[in-house]
Amino acid sequence: MDRDTHFGVLLGLAYQQMINELHEHLAREGFTEIRPAFGWAFKLIAAESLTIRELATKLKITHQGAAKLVDEMAAAGYVDRVPDPADGRVKRLVRTERCRALMDSGHAFQDRFEERLAAEMGQEAAAALRKALAWIVDRSEAPDDLARTLRPLA
Repeated sequence: MDRDTHFGVLLGLAYQQMINELHEHLAREGFTEIRPAFGWAFKLIAAESLTIRELATKLKITHQGAAKLVDEMAAAGYVDRVPDPADGRVKRLVRTERCRALMDSGHAFQDRFEERLAAEMGQEAAAALRKALAWIVDRSEAPDDLARTLRPLA
């Protein structure tokens, strides 16, 4: 890449490359039926069991969109709908063992990705990159920002 490549384009391309490598890794581990939106939903559900409506609100998508997403995640074996202890008519979303295994595999991939980055670029450069990316994310002032919600789960 040359110096004329806009920073935002470079960030987007770097993110997409990492996601492509992550999905290749997960496919080799047997997790082939995943969509990009699954990851955000998995992280939210890992923090607390949610209803479809709550998931839709947190993801800032329609209830219908969240219901479709949940149907796909359930069909792939990643989430279950369980009765709410306070009101059995309400269904809460929980991760399955398959989802936990997928997330563990994904986290291990990300750790190795960062280790490879540090080995190639040097610890100092990798730490500076991490600091710069965290600075960009931390600039959000929205209290319900998805990145802020998920940050403690990373």
